[in-house]
Amino acid sequence: MSSQSHLVELLAADGVIATQATVSRDLEELGAIKVRMPGGNTVYAVPEFESRMESEDHLKRVFGDWVVQVSHSANLVVVRTPPGSAHVVASAIDRAGLSDIVGTVAGDDTILVVAAEQVGGAKVAEQLSALAGLQ
Repeated sequence: MSSQSHLVELLAADGVIATQATVSRDLEELGAIKVRMPGGNTVYAVPEFESRMESEDHLKRVFGDWVVQVSHSANLVVVRTPPGSAHVVASAIDRAGLSDIVGTVAGDDTILVVAAEQVGGAKVAEQLSALAGLQ
């Protein structure tokens, strides 16, 4: 499914009445994210739910697939991804619960990662680069 209105239509075809607002809230609650497929189309995807904390193996897979560059300044780290992919990586970072990371802000192809002040951006950038296989 490529849009919330399309999902509302699919649900209606199965006899489930839902509004776009309800679908939006439900997708948010499920942790659904929009991902860009080969060819440029976007679809909703629901990551597998085992726990809110992602394993390091999962983080390595996400970073290996989507991260193309990592740089830093002071306690900030900038992570670059292909267009439309930053939210996938930022979500994986957030769910991993890494103690050295305060939080993330994702754009289209760029993520701003805020490192804990006592750790600093250089160390976190090194860790994230290693996860991505960029070292």
